[in-house]
Amino acid sequence: MRSVHPTHAWRHQYGRWRRLETLFWLAAAGCFFIFPDRLTLGSQILITGLFAFSLDLAMGYAGIATLGHAAFFGVGAYTAGLLSCHGLGEPLFGLLAAAAAAALLGALTGMLVVRGAEHSRLMVTLGLGLLLYELANKAGGITGGVDGLQDMNVLPIAGLFPFDLEGRTGYVYSYAVTLAVFLCGRRVIYSPFGLALRAIHDNPKRSMAIGIDNGRALARAYTLSAAIAGVAGALLAQTTQVVALDAIGFSRSADIIVIVILGGTARLYGGFVGAALFVIAGDLLSSINPIYWQFWLGIILIFTVLFARGGLMGALERLWLRLSRCSR
Repeated sequence: MRSVHPTHAWRHQYGRWRRLETLFWLAAAGCFFIFPDRLTLGSQILITGLFAFSLDLAMGYAGIATLGHAAFFGVGAYTAGLLSCHGLGEPLFGLLAAAAAAALLGALTGMLVVRGAEHSRLMVTLGLGLLLYELANKAGGITGGVDGLQDMNVLPIAGLFPFDLEGRTGYVYSYAVTLAVFLCGRRVIYSPFGLALRAIHDNPKRSMAIGIDNGRALARAYTLSAAIAGVAGALLAQTTQVVALDAIGFSRSADIIVIVILGGTARLYGGFVGAALFVIAGDLLSSINPIYWQFWLGIILIFTVLFARGGLMGALERLWLRLSRCSR
């Protein structure tokens, strides 16, 4: 009888595609037809979810604490934006260039970040984010400074599908790119490399004892996370055709950390669920009370953290288990 490698068995048990995942992506595709007048908001949810997924890869799975993940998001946004301002507005090329620029920044800073302890990682990543923010602010002749980068000319996708004011092309484009990048990231998470990251996160000393190069693995995970964040930033720049300075600001890093915790760390769809709740709640509350909407959003976040251990995905998992036991 042929033996099964433990890694392959783990991947088969936990990494196989599930029906709920199909329903999730079908529901996201169905929003194109169900909410035709809210497609811009839908694109924002998809892009924010992809950004949260990138952070969760670093923070949730690899255990790399960071306060400056918006640096990679902003680098991706400015890369795609500047290319489109200089006659290179082909969207797919802009995505690849943004991913490469963010990955390069992640690779250059990754070894410095992963070598430190948790507190030093927080300080290094925070310093990196603040540094890039000030560079973007001071280089107003290139980035537009506080006015943002607004002279973008994003070409039609593959020369066939121009971006429209209703956001139809933007939503389909964001959906396709988000799904493609998510599938690649999902494969990484359930690969032997992903299993090594889990081992490092759970017990770094034990992972070193079994032969895992912790520093190298974490640096690779950080670089991959940066590349995905860069793609998310480029998506936002291309679909809105403007890059504001807050794309690289600390508030965006803080918001995305809240979203990941809200949805549930180290849970495959936690970032997307957290992004949907955060963006939709913010949109509804701001329309109801434009002045104090952040107060009510804060109340929702506090109650979620207090009563939904493991985030929304953790709460949903416990509810699913209870329903499964009751049905037996």
